Amino acid sequence: MAKPIEPPALRAKLLVKGKVQGVGYRAYATRVASQRGLCGGVRNLDDGRVELEVEGPIDRILILIDDLKIGPPASRVAAVDVEWNPATGRFSDFRIWY
Repeated sequence: MAKPIEPPALRAKLLVKGKVQGVGYRAYATRVASQRGLCGGVRNLDDGRVELEVEGPIDRILILIDDLKIGPPASRVAAVDVEWNPATGRFSDFRIWY
C-alpha cells in the first residue's frame, strides 16, 4: 500500500509585534504549534517582539499564523511578519527557547 504523499515542508521565521511578552504568549505559541504538528521554537526578543522559527507543511503554518494573530487572552497582537525559506529539517519538536 502506498504511503500518503506529505506536502513539502517549508520554514517560516515569524516576528510577532504588540503586547506579546509577559502574557503567556510563548506557552500559547508552543501549544498551538505542537497541536498543528509543527517543529521549531519560540523566543522573546529584547525589543518586545516574539520570534518563532517553524517548519512544516505550508497549510499548517498558515493556520498557525492565524492562531498567532489571536494569541492568548491578555495579548494584543499588532502584526505578524513572515519570512519564508526552505525547511532545514533540524527541528524534531516545538519548544520555548531561552
